Amino acid sequence: MSAWAGSAHLKIRHGISYFMLGLAGLCALVVVGALFYILGYLMKNGGTSINLDFFTQLPKPVGETGGGMANAIVGSMKLLLLASLIGVPVGVIGGIYMAEFSGKISAFILQYTADLLNGVPSIVIGILAYTLVVLPMKHFSAIAGGFALGIMMIPITLRSTEEFLRGVPLALREGSMALGASKWRTIVSVVLPAAYRGILTAILLSLARVAGETAPLLFTALNNRYWSPGWNQPIASLPYMVWNYAISPYDDWHRQAWAAGLVLLAMVLLTNIVARVVLARGSNAMPR
Repeated sequence: MSAWAGSAHLKIRHGISYFMLGLAGLCALVVVGALFYILGYLMKNGGTSINLDFFTQLPKPVGETGGGMANAIVGSMKLLLLASLIGVPVGVIGGIYMAEFSGKISAFILQYTADLLNGVPSIVIGILAYTLVVLPMKHFSAIAGGFALGIMMIPITLRSTEEFLRGVPLALREGSMALGASKWRTIVSVVLPAAYRGILTAILLSLARVAGETAPLLFTALNNRYWSPGWNQPIASLPYMVWNYAISPYDDWHRQAWAAGLVLLAMVLLTNIVARVVLARGSNAMPR
């Protein structure tokens, strides 16, 4: 009787295991299917509008078909560059402080603040950048847009940098300091090189996170239908162009909005793939 009960219990456990495995596989299939559905829908609606003109020409005036979004593509790159110059140094240095120097109370406060900032709606960040940058300058600009996106990059970069630095084995730190290296020398020469792949991954993921943001740019960079030389004037961006063209009454603009969405999604997807590859190589190279 006891053996029979044990066998029945084992079968039940196996049944539950197979059920949960199948449920997990089904959920994964739904997620992957949703991604491919979005990609397919974008390719169907916007793939026909992607050509050389789309990447090299400016938008056509209202009523004319064709043209491209070269200014928006360059504008998005300039905004992401500015955001990186603001968000990456602050996030990395903050992550170093939290992982290597902070105490329990200060680490808790900084972690809570970073998590809170990461949860702030992007439109609120846009209003903040509008108040701090646009109003004093009295005009929209690429600087204001980069500032808003840079603030959004800080908590992601900071928390990820902290986690990757804490993942560096303590033995590496002890070995460096046993050889006479100072705390900062150990961090710069040993800890950061050991975690640089993870930190680079965090930076790439934070860039992918802010690349598609539209709300902050409505209050800061606004838009420009022409080339925007320099950094002190309104500038076009792909997220804004997608939003602007999508709500327009023109069919040609709708097609270009789909095309811009496809390009933007491809950029974000490529960034995520590169980040995953870098992180995977870093994990394989990490000393055991």
